[in-house]
Amino acid sequence: MTLLGGFLLVLNWFLFIYAVNHVSLQSASFAYIICPIITTVLAFIILKEKINYWQWFAVLLCVISCIILSYGNLKDLIYSIVIAFSFGLYLISQRRNNDFDKFLILTIQMVFASIILLPFYPSYGGAIPTEPLFYSLLLVIVVLFTIIPLFLNLYALKGLNSSTVGILMYTNPLIHFFLAICYFKESVSVAQIISYSLIALSIVVFNIKQILTLRQKEFVYFKK
Repeated sequence: MTLLGGFLLVLNWFLFIYAVNHVSLQSASFAYIICPIITTVLAFIILKEKINYWQWFAVLLCVISCIILSYGNLKDLIYSIVIAFSFGLYLISQRRNNDFDKFLILTIQMVFASIILLPFYPSYGGAIPTEPLFYSLLLVIVVLFTIIPLFLNLYALKGLNSSTVGILMYTNPLIHFFLAICYFKESVSVAQIISYSLIALSIVVFNIKQILTLRQKEFVYFKK
């Protein structure tokens, strides 16, 4: 399962980079919007995780949101589904891989991914950069935006279902959306506002049972 996870990571990275360079940036970004839906469905089919009616309703809201965002971009949607499917399979495979320390698992997967990519270097490698800025930015991308999020994903799978981890991934595009509006002052369409509102609502609906349970426990605790 550890090596399978490493292979799925390489596949996901390759598909993502290919989409960015040869399809469209929108298809690459949209992949991680539909990824939670695919992860939830895969968790239900493969891992037999129980999904209640409210959670299925949340998935339906996500599907409606994705349909609105992808309207008129069928080709981009197909690439997005393939990319999302590869990362969804990664989360599902690592849900069952609980026999070792998560940081050790991630380290092995990074080494395995490097071994897979190494034979391609002579054909696709270019001149070695000499600017210090390149290595500074590379360090930030590798540590802050790759290793830490992957480790947190694996760690979350120790106590949460794959479907829950998948749905919580929606916080990422929501943060991007609010930054685009509030910080970069980008204009947004009515369709985008509706879509992201549905995504925010789906997160609450999907976790409503856990939220009510926590509130009930807090009430009992303070009552005592």
